[in-house]
Amino acid sequence: MIVAIDAGNTRIKWGVSDGARWIAQGALPTAKSAHIAEISKEWSPDAQIVGCNVAGEAVEATIDAWLAPGLAPIRWLHSSAGVCGVRNSYDQPDSLGADRWSALIGARSMTVANCLVVCAGTATTVDWLDADGVFRGGLILPGFELMRTSLAQNTVLLPLADGQVSAEPHNTRDAIVSGCLNAQVGAIERMFSRMASDPDARCLITGGAAKCLVPHLSIPYTLVENLIFEGLVGFAASQ
Repeated sequence: MIVAIDAGNTRIKWGVSDGARWIAQGALPTAKSAHIAEISKEWSPDAQIVGCNVAGEAVEATIDAWLAPGLAPIRWLHSSAGVCGVRNSYDQPDSLGADRWSALIGARSMTVANCLVVCAGTATTVDWLDADGVFRGGLILPGFELMRTSLAQNTVLLPLADGQVSAEPHNTRDAIVSGCLNAQVGAIERMFSRMASDPDARCLITGGAAKCLVPHLSIPYTLVENLIFEGLVGFAASQ
C-alpha cells in the first residue's frame, strides 16, 4: 500500500493506493496541515508514504511531526537530475518544483511520446517532456482563479468577475473571465506548437482548474485526475 501526499499552496491532497487503484483520497486546506494527524490514523502501518511539497519547510515539518504513531516516515520527493526514466534539463535541477517533477514522472509512466504536462492549480505550469524522457523546459503563470482575483484586488473599478466565456465579450465581467481563460489556453497551445509536428504528441492536464480549461483546448489532450499522485506512486515503486 502506498500513501501519496501532495502539499500545495492552497490544499494538501492525499491518496491511498493498493498498487492497482486509488482506494481513498481527500484534501484539507494547507493552513490546517496539522489535521493530517487524524487523517493518518486510518492508514495502514505497513504503508509506504511518499510526498511532494511546494508549501514551504514549515508545512513539511508539520506533516512529518503529526503523522500518526507507528507509521513509516514520509519519503519526500525532491527534484534531481533524473529518476524513473525522466531527465531534468533545468539549469539547477534541484530548483524545479517537486510537484512539477512528480507530474513529469507520472506523465512518463503514461506515454513515451512528446508530451505537454499541464498542472492547473493556484499556478498553472506547462512543461514539455520529450519522447526521450527529457524535460525540455516549461512555463509558470498565475492560475485562472488567481488571475481573476488579482484583477479585483489590484484595480479600483474591476470586479471579481463571474461572467461567461465569450469570443466577443460585450461586458466587463465576460471580458475578464474570457481574458483569463484565453491567457491559460493560449499559453498551453503556444507551448504545444513546439511539438505539434509529432502525430503522437498529447497534452496531459491535471489540477483543480483543468476541467474548466479543457473544453476550450484545440489540441489533443487527456484529463488526468491526479497526475502528481501517479508520479509519487511511480517514485515509491522505484525505490
